[in-house]
Amino acid sequence: MPELPEVETVRAGLAELLRGARIRRARAHRPDLRTPIPDLAVLAGRRITGVTRRAKYLLIATDGPTVLNHLGMTGVWRLADVARTHDHVELELADGRRVVFNDPRRFGLFELCRPDGGHVALDGLGPEPLGPDFSGEVLRAAVRRHRRAALKALIMDQRVVVGVGNI
Repeated sequence: MPELPEVETVRAGLAELLRGARIRRARAHRPDLRTPIPDLAVLAGRRITGVTRRAKYLLIATDGPTVLNHLGMTGVWRLADVARTHDHVELELADGRRVVFNDPRRFGLFELCRPDGGHVALDGLGPEPLGPDFSGEVLRAAVRRHRRAALKALIMDQRVVVGVGNI
């Protein structure tokens, strides 16, 4: 599963690719990843206003709803000229470019959320490890609160600090 550094790299690439783009059409070629994909047709005509990240989730903001995406185990975004097996979600941009989400194992996640990016999947997440809300003292306090927890399990707990995984 991509961890925080990989997701941040994907975010930076998508932000560059999608900056200011208008979505002509958005569709799911296969509606069942980890959970059913919502009707993406509501994104047609929307302008992409930014791509951010919270924990291991990508947030593609538009002038309407925000797309919440988790890469799952094998999900990748790419600029597509031809369709490939496992291309499950496609954003066709007004300038003719096609950006697709390809996920062979289908563990990825797509949700539509409020324009502010609020979503239940993001509730209860801990601080970003490189953000101002995380410090050695925050980690020390978590260790004190969970004295019986194995250290590895504790730092992989996304409520303690986000983005840390098994890789």
